[in-house]
Amino acid sequence: MEPIEKIRHSFAHLLAAAVLELYPDAKPTIGPSIDYGFYYDFEFSTPISEKDLKEIQKKMKKLLNVWNEVSGKEVTEIEAKKLFKNNPYKLELINDIVKADEKITLYTWGDFTDLCKGGHADNASDLKADAFKLTKLAGVYWRGDEKNTQLTRIYGLAFANKEDLENHEKMLIESEKRDHRKIGKEMGLFTFSDLVGPGLPLFTPKGQAMRDAIEQKITSIQERYGFQKVWIPHITKPDLYKVSGHWEKFGDELFKVNSRDAEFVMKPMNCPHHTQIYASEPRSYKDLPVRFVETTTCYRDEQSGELMGLSRVRSLTQDDGHIFCTPDQIKDEVKNVISVMKEFYSTLDMWNEGTYRVMLSARDPKTPEKYLGGDDVWNMAEGALKEIADEENLPYSIEEGEAAFYGPKLDFKFKDAIGREWQLATVQLDFNMPARFKLEYTDKDGTKKTPVMIHRAIAGSLERFLSVIIEHFAGEFPLWLAPVQVKVLPIEDEHEEYAHAVTQEIKKSGFRAECDTQSDGLGKKVRKAKVEKIPYFIVIGDEEVKTEKITIENRVGEKEVLNIEEFVKKLKEEV
Repeated sequence: MEPIEKIRHSFAHLLAAAVLELYPDAKPTIGPSIDYGFYYDFEFSTPISEKDLKEIQKKMKKLLNVWNEVSGKEVTEIEAKKLFKNNPYKLELINDIVKADEKITLYTWGDFTDLCKGGHADNASDLKADAFKLTKLAGVYWRGDEKNTQLTRIYGLAFANKEDLENHEKMLIESEKRDHRKIGKEMGLFTFSDLVGPGLPLFTPKGQAMRDAIEQKITSIQERYGFQKVWIPHITKPDLYKVSGHWEKFGDELFKVNSRDAEFVMKPMNCPHHTQIYASEPRSYKDLPVRFVETTTCYRDEQSGELMGLSRVRSLTQDDGHIFCTPDQIKDEVKNVISVMKEFYSTLDMWNEGTYRVMLSARDPKTPEKYLGGDDVWNMAEGALKEIADEENLPYSIEEGEAAFYGPKLDFKFKDAIGREWQLATVQLDFNMPARFKLEYTDKDGTKKTPVMIHRAIAGSLERFLSVIIEHFAGEFPLWLAPVQVKVLPIEDEHEEYAHAVTQEIKKSGFRAECDTQSDGLGKKVRKAKVEKIPYFIVIGDEEVKTEKITIENRVGEKEVLNIEEFVKKLKEEV
């Protein structure tokens, strides 16, 4: 059986062939494999709708009956341009291939030929007619640039067999129920405003309570490892990112800010700022390691079509940290970061065998020009991370081409409750940025040395992390993370005084509690508490007022009668 990525790539070609048979004047552009499937972008002379997908899918299945093996060949620029003379998108791609001094290759299935670098299933028999499905349309701009022509993207799912497709469709139904945008609205966690702008979420008191809980949890763990909080402004002169190398790589994603006499940019990341705190005073080897952390918002000019809830935003709050150390301190420092990750994700029951894996993201040796620094630096950094991953018994794989442009990294991917995988935590080695900023420390022999910089994030972007966690728990968060941990429900007006007293006692003990005094009737109050997925709710009636005890009920319907002190003790033990 062919690797699934090759099968999905072949389905993209099959889609393009079917579209051209049904819409001969359509212009295909690009069509890669993606997670769980494929897509292909087209320019149509007459718009199509999702009701047309059924006919396109039918044509794809018909073509499978006559497709056999794929054949590829290298052609000249003239030959390629002759074949695609009526398709400006393919001509533009051909020009790019020529400029990059790469081979121009064509691949043919049946009567369909496409411009492609390769990576297909060798035989059409690996493409099962009952293992794919066209799913939706989307409007996209050619090459993601809003100044270019808008195209129609057709998405499809593709798997090795029918059973895998059906299982994935079941997962999609479940993921729709867990959509963080839906649950976030029901629980009143965050909102968006047209007056504020797309991709700029606003968090309610309940949503902010969750953000605070995450930050406090991480802080309480990492303080034991010597991390210290710092603060930086949200704007900077462009010069900072020109020195760091981010300007050349990410200049199009920066928000520009003009003052009366200078140009500034909104910070898209924090590491260059942190180098300047390090550089603010002389450092000795005795001072190292220096460990800075900060939870702060960054800003990136993401394309509007790519924004989605909290998953992709323009204002992202990072629990960011940077360590400056000597080369012989790398191993201990990275291991300490991994210890923080392990403890944090264990509180979410996500650090278990089979629920997470690690990518050792290395450079692509075929394209060294994409990365800062020479071979000796990269070999040292990648070797150090591999040694650490082995010693920590991490379930890792080496992924070439996934490194940051300044250094290799360990990316931690976690499975959610329905099997989807998310990259959340990361630790990255950087031998380049300290050199670019001329950072120094005085070594034992009195010579000046350049420190190593370790980038680390535990939750990553709080917005994206919350989108994952909301869907993972479907809103039924562990007690420490729940926005409201206890809801107190007085039955009648005469029970409110005691209900308020109970609420205040719980809040004084450090827990997030609310008292529902709405005149809705007990049944409605209980239903509301369940919709809000409150971990515990307390009903206050005549018996509770009389005995000064409380009847508590949890989310699964288990009930207990306790006094307030016993209940607070129970909450503390659970946290």
